[in-house]
Amino acid sequence: MNQPLRIGVMGAARIASAALLQPATLQSAAAIVAIAARDRGRAADMARQWSIPHVHDNYDALIADPSIDAIYIALPNSLHAQWTLRAMAQGKHVLCEKPFALNAKEAQRVADAASVAGVVAMEAFHSLYHPLARAMRDIVDDGSLGQITHVSATFWGRDRPANDIRCSYELGGGALMDLGCYCVRFLRWLRPGQPSVTAAQAELLSPAVDRIMSAELAWPDGCRGTIACGFRKWRIPMARLHVRGTKGQMVVLNPVMPQVAHLLVLRRGASLSVRRVPGPSTYFHQLEAFTNAVRTGAKVPSDARDAVENMRVIDAIYQRAGLPLRGEAL
Repeated sequence: MNQPLRIGVMGAARIASAALLQPATLQSAAAIVAIAARDRGRAADMARQWSIPHVHDNYDALIADPSIDAIYIALPNSLHAQWTLRAMAQGKHVLCEKPFALNAKEAQRVADAASVAGVVAMEAFHSLYHPLARAMRDIVDDGSLGQITHVSATFWGRDRPANDIRCSYELGGGALMDLGCYCVRFLRWLRPGQPSVTAAQAELLSPAVDRIMSAELAWPDGCRGTIACGFRKWRIPMARLHVRGTKGQMVVLNPVMPQVAHLLVLRRGASLSVRRVPGPSTYFHQLEAFTNAVRTGAKVPSDARDAVENMRVIDAIYQRAGLPLRGEAL
């Protein structure tokens, strides 16, 4: 219990530095001990930059390393489930970048395997671990907004060329998979329970790959919701949440990366408040939650079972939009 959780990094994508390597330097509970990537040279470069002691020749060698307790997966979407399953079969805990799998059926296989193996499999929805996420949920739950009648989430990212991996159907790409998964998870965070998808519409970048996606959702209690996401010619990504109740409204600007800048705006009658919720980065809190889950069995809001529920909504949106599920043959 006094030893740090020894983590191996699978993939040398840029996200690994922000999501894991940098926050690991600020915590004693985790140590990055090895890395492997498709391009060994890139893995070696990242190892030198972050003082990672071991570079493995391939992913199989990484997950077979007995000195590693857990694996962080930063690979294209199409490889997430495959390597999560293989890592868990070696007894490793897994922190996997979102989305957890290509579709709900694939996510269910991973969740079932995690339960059998008795390991932690956590989807890296880092935004849920910042104090801002807890503050938003507390405001909804304390009744100060009254009965919640409508929730919406938008996330607009930079335009992507057709050859970007985020736009490859074979690699599990699309705006909904890359950006909209956050929108879906935020609405499910603010409105517990599984919504149905009543409508969806996509603007395509290429056959079966959504450049822009919008959808309408409904909960059994009568609450309605909308999401909109896509790749646009923005200088910086833009995300926004809006919650409307019978007694007031809440607007949150940049719930995805609140450590950069954010605002939480509450309007109740004639009262208006604007505030920020302090705290280290979302990634710092995420790593803290992951190590705690492994060491103590603490529950996390983005575990494997939750990933299945999120993917079910994503699947339903694709189906309503007339598009194939990721992972299906075209």
